[in-house]
Amino acid sequence: MGRAAFYEGTPMTRIELLQGTLDLLVLRTLEHDSKHGYQIARAIKRLSSEVLQVEEGALYPALHRLKSRGWIRGEWGQSENNRRAKFYELTPEGHDALDLERARWARYVEAVGQVLEPPVGDEA
Repeated sequence: MGRAAFYEGTPMTRIELLQGTLDLLVLRTLEHDSKHGYQIARAIKRLSSEVLQVEEGALYPALHRLKSRGWIRGEWGQSENNRRAKFYELTPEGHDALDLERARWARYVEAVGQVLEPPVGDEA
């Protein structure tokens, strides 16, 4: 089974991405232009400064999930290597979902931060 992972330090130090995070990352990479699967995985790796790596076995189920929700659509085309590839792009619903998921992510990060770094004098 494929995985999306967060790598810290050596390749052996691996932390699985939170469920739903991969969908958000894929939506973000498709925000401004269409990409095929390999380009999406490369973009996530590059945009995360080589920290996040998405394996094929995790990426394609995420793409199918997003497509079934109506958030992305795919169309066959030619890749930069002149190979046939499916290019994915956000639908209008996908743009709305990205905005919503960004807001949810910001709330999540803030809440986790509050638990990890509670205000001084507020011990658990």
